[in-house]
Amino acid sequence: MSLKKIVTAAGFILTASFSAQSNAHHAFGAEFDANAPLVLRGAVTQIEWVNPHAWFHIAVTKEDGTKEDWRVEGGTPNTLLRRGINKRSIAIGTEILVDGYQAKDRSNSANGRNITLADGTKMFMGSSGTGAPKDGADASEQ
Repeated sequence: MSLKKIVTAAGFILTASFSAQSNAHHAFGAEFDANAPLVLRGAVTQIEWVNPHAWFHIAVTKEDGTKEDWRVEGGTPNTLLRRGINKRSIAIGTEILVDGYQAKDRSNSANGRNITLADGTKMFMGSSGTGAPKDGADASEQ
């Protein structure tokens, strides 16, 4: 193999590895605030069943009657499947209660710990192992 081909291949490998690292999985503390627990109640508007984390989008009705769109990060799709949550577990339009932690930038983004359905069924959706708090904190409802 010529030196030019080796250098080209090495450059390609280095570029690919840096690109992969920039999209790498993040720790809970990098994006979410363990000191900002929250509870959100709203209807599911969209579910993104993607890696590295699934995202649940909900429409939260505020006290003044206006709606806010929130993104709630769950575990990996594989982790959620092992916990009994799959693509069909929660239908669009389902009213859910989510307890979790708000994003550090205070955007309408949260890391979800649990989902509670109207019938009282509770599902753990948290990103355990990434630095998220081990137990849910009492939070005031948003």
